[in-house]
Amino acid sequence: MSDDPAARLRGQAADPLKARFVSRDEVVDLIALAAVAGEHLFLYGPPGTAKSLLVREFASAVRCRYFEYLLTRFSEPNELFGPVDLARLREGVVATVTTGMLPEAEFAFLDELFNANSAILNNLLTVLNERVYRRGAETHRLPLVSAFAASNHLPEDDALQALFDRFLLRCKVDALPRPQLPALLAAGWAIERNGKPGAADFGPTADDLRVLGRRVKDADLGGVLAVYADAVGKVRDLGVGLSDRRAVKVLKLVAASAVLSGRAAATPSDLWVLRYVWDRVEQIGPLGALVTGILDAAGKTDAPHPRAARPEQVDPEELAAELDRAEADLGASPKLAELARLRERVQAAADRAAWVVEPAGRDHLLKRAGALLGRIG
Repeated sequence: MSDDPAARLRGQAADPLKARFVSRDEVVDLIALAAVAGEHLFLYGPPGTAKSLLVREFASAVRCRYFEYLLTRFSEPNELFGPVDLARLREGVVATVTTGMLPEAEFAFLDELFNANSAILNNLLTVLNERVYRRGAETHRLPLVSAFAASNHLPEDDALQALFDRFLLRCKVDALPRPQLPALLAAGWAIERNGKPGAADFGPTADDLRVLGRRVKDADLGGVLAVYADAVGKVRDLGVGLSDRRAVKVLKLVAASAVLSGRAAATPSDLWVLRYVWDRVEQIGPLGALVTGILDAAGKTDAPHPRAARPEQVDPEELAAELDRAEADLGASPKLAELARLRERVQAAADRAAWVVEPAGRDHLLKRAGALLGRIG
């Protein structure tokens, strides 16, 4: 057992989850990054892709107090923050019973985030931004480390956009492709049959996360600020709404990447976190390509984070063939349900195209995928 909290977090929380859940390494790494940075993560994708389960299992592994709730249009603040204490109310005091509710949680997961109505919205904005919940004259300082949320759609009106803005990290979670179904079924059945393993007594804790959070604040960012400033400008050129406030907060993610890699100083390899600051799905591919170029220009560095490495060798000819097939299928006037699947195929090809090494080929594939997505609508 290591005395280093970062090593415990990797060895006793992140790595076992990666071993149990097929092709969900990216999500696990982002959960860990958010927890160490003290920031929030939004997971975008269809139901049934293990989003809430991964967060729940991670919270269990680090022995954090956990709160989870599925929001509907009719959800009331009491369902998240706790009911009014009727006994105290009879005494003329407005107090909230927070036992087991969000104000006592260190990890919180809010499913279908954008169902939040105005009664909940204002409270959530304060909770996520300030770690404070107010009701009447009472003020609760929250122990919240990180909040996680999921939805199968993105916000459209301005009020919900403000809520989305509180989630610094955004990750698209797709259903696994057909070739990975056998591994998924085997792993899923093992979880159903054996249940989840208990948290190890010597595993990471919420206190470890706080220790790592202090290391994040002490991390040396001097070696990356110039490269990062240039990268922020290029990210904005792609149309990503990276405000000055968000650009500063992303530095916490850069520092957290260094801390999770066992370093006290950030390197350009830690700029992989910029892949996850997108606003719209169509930005994911171009943003990934931009970050790939930044990482390639930086060259090899000591102790890079696993997310800074190329995940696979992408075959551009295979991607071009997949886009050919998608274009042919689109020309056959598919039905509405088939269009949704076709969009997923093209988007997946665009995501992989971001990792093509040769810049001209990468740009060509991304433009072609973008044009197809525009035709699909």
